[in-house]
Amino acid sequence: MIAFLKFGVTFVLPPGIFMLILFWLSWKLRRREKEIARLLFAVALVLYAISTPFVASALMRNLEAAHLPPEAPSGDVIVLLGGGSTKDTPDLDGAGGLSEGSSARLLAAARLYHRLHIPVLFTGGKVFEDSASEADIARRMLLGLGVPGRDIILEKDSKTTGENAKYTAAMLKERGFSRPLLVTSAFHMKRSVLNFEKQGVPVTPFPAGYRANSKARELHYIWFGPEASALDDSVCVMREELRCFVTRMTGF
Repeated sequence: MIAFLKFGVTFVLPPGIFMLILFWLSWKLRRREKEIARLLFAVALVLYAISTPFVASALMRNLEAAHLPPEAPSGDVIVLLGGGSTKDTPDLDGAGGLSEGSSARLLAAARLYHRLHIPVLFTGGKVFEDSASEADIARRMLLGLGVPGRDIILEKDSKTTGENAKYTAAMLKERGFSRPLLVTSAFHMKRSVLNFEKQGVPVTPFPAGYRANSKARELHYIWFGPEASALDDSVCVMREELRCFVTRMTGF
């Protein structure tokens, strides 16, 4: 009963309600404006499909499987990519925090540090003039998770994944690191590895913060209810694949 209610609610709230409206409009127009009706129906159908957890998780699972973490990770430095922050939100020991995805990356890097005891190089600066420095926030949080300051290296100038790779490559060469473990979100790893390859830096991927199960869940009608979070996952996959294509074509 609970699953059925949850399924029904998905068609009352966005994006489900808008899909119902589109389907209804295509039905109303079917006799007078057949071509428009067909177009509306097609748009609604595609929007519905990519808004379902069934389709979104399949897309995300395929992207996140591009690189898997090694069973026995090793290297001489942990390269941690930033991925968004807040400037003035409250925290235990200061103001500002990392986004949900960035926090998962940072936790993975801290756990790796406590296993391997190798330096952590965080790369990420201020994306906008009125935003926070991700590197400063990450340092504070790494210290709070028991990573000593002497083993934290910061790259504060990058604003994109391409710049993460470019500026980090220079720092790795300068400091003599040759076996970096790359930590970023699982959905972001494919593009990140590609950017580091463009800089001539081979990395060992260590994806974190997975958004989909590695294996498909048991089929259930509730996975076919449209959800905003599922649409977000589908768009995320499309965005990553598009940026990978652009990087391959342009090098940026």
